[in-house]
Order: sequence, then C-alpha cells, then structure tokens
Amino acid sequence: MPDSLARSGAWRGLRAGAGIVLGTWEGRFGSAVFLLFLIVSIVGPSLLGSEPMRIHYLPSGAVARLLSPHEFAPLGTDFYGRSVFAQLVLGARTAFIVSIVSTLFMAIIGTNVGLVAAYFGGRVDALLMRMTDLAFAVPFLPFAVILVALLQPSLWNIILTISCLMWRTTARVIRSQVLTIKQQTFVKAARVAGASHARIIYLHIFPNVLPMSLLYVAFGISWAVLSEASLSFLGFGDPDRMSWGQMLYFAYTSASIRTAWWWTVPPGVCITLFVLSVFLIGRQFERYVNPRLA
Repeated sequence: MPDSLARSGAWRGLRAGAGIVLGTWEGRFGSAVFLLFLIVSIVGPSLLGSEPMRIHYLPSGAVARLLSPHEFAPLGTDFYGRSVFAQLVLGARTAFIVSIVSTLFMAIIGTNVGLVAAYFGGRVDALLMRMTDLAFAVPFLPFAVILVALLQPSLWNIILTISCLMWRTTARVIRSQVLTIKQQTFVKAARVAGASHARIIYLHIFPNVLPMSLLYVAFGISWAVLSEASLSFLGFGDPDRMSWGQMLYFAYTSASIRTAWWWTVPPGVCITLFVLSVFLIGRQFERYVNPRLA
C-alpha cells in the first residue's frame, strides 16, 4: 500500500468517526459542552481583568466572606472573599492544560509501546509488556500522592505523575490491534519491498490503529481531569493555579463545604459536565472503532 493511500485512509477514517460522533444527540451534546469549556478556557481568563482573584470588600470595609450570588460576584464569594465565578473560569483553563498535555503524553507513550512490542515480538515484546504489567500493578492515587509530594505540588508535576501510569491501557489495546494488522498483505508487501522498520510501523501500521489511539485519548482526558481534581482536593494541587478540585479543597479546609452551596456545587457540576461530555464523545467514537456496537 503506498504511503499516500495509508495517510488518506487515516484521514477518511477520522472524518467518518467525526460524522458518527456528530450524528447522534449524545455526540452533539458532548461536543457542544466540550466546545463551551474550551472557549471559556481560552477567552475567559482575559475577560476577568488583571486581578481575577482579588478579594472583595463590603461597603463597611469588611471582607465579603461567603456571600451568596449577587451583582458583583455572580456566583458569590468564598471564605476568603474571592469570586467563585472567577475561580470556575480559571479552573477551566487548568483542566484543559492538564487533560490535553497529559493525555498527549499518555497517547504517545502507550501507542509507541504497543506498536513496537507487537511489531518486533520476542524479547522486545516480553520486556515492554512486563513494564506494562508493572505499571498496572502500581495503584495510581497512592503513587500520585507520593510522587507529587516528593516533587513538590505543581501543575507540571501533576501532568508528569498522570503520564507515568495512565499509558498502560493504551499500550495493551494497541498491541492487540497491531498483532493482527502486521499479518496483513500490505505490511508483508512493504517488508518485501525493502521498507525500514520505522517506515512500516509509522506509515503503514500506525494509520490503521490511529482511531483506536484517539478513542483512548478521549477517555484519557476524562481520567486526567478526575485525577487532577482528586490530587487537588487532597491538597496536592498547584498553589499558583486555581482548579476545580482546589476549590473543593479550600471549601473543605475552611469548614464551608456543607453551608456554602454556591462554592461547592459549581465546581462539582463543572467536573461532572466536562467528564460527561468527553465520555459521550468517546462513546460515540467507539461505535466507529468497533462497528459491532452500532
């Protein structure tokens, strides 16, 4: 199979997958919600002004603590007098940075491990799969807490922690796909024609596993957001960046989590909607990857 045909086939597959996603109300709803969060994360922080986390004061001069929604703070204020709405907008950007970057690393590592292990087989396959088994044996949350605590809480350390383990499922699935694809006639023809291993792997086999890799990218985004929210709620979030999990952490530590509903409900709703939107997109895209589900 010529390289151009392999690449064009991959693009046709992606367009077909996008058509399936947007062809159902679940896919359209998930895509609309995801696009809304994306727009908010891009343009929202610039619309908040130069000091989005400034402390609000009452006319008397006292800090405006735990005020329910009102005109100068649409979603009220927290225990420290800061706008809950501004925190939600800033948290959207944090969620996208963590989810997109960590998922990109997960997809790159997992896809390459699966491609190389299945293509070469033998000792290479055994070594890479034992590494994958080791990654499966490590519980994520305790490992993440220890690693972030040792490296000091920061956004990039959280991304590193998520990327270190979450590639394992992608590697397993891609390997199983490549074991079948490498027996196809076009791969054997490319090998007989003298194509290098790298050329066969990335120009002939990879386009055929790209839809499956993108499917796990979609699911990985939701897992990354939940992981970041969990770490932030436990107190290991980046102190210089606001996130939805950190909002819940501050509400808990200030003993306001049961009384200030306007502080705790919005981040919980945002996390739920974000994860739900990505899950709906991935679930509909899975219908393309696995036609039997249709």
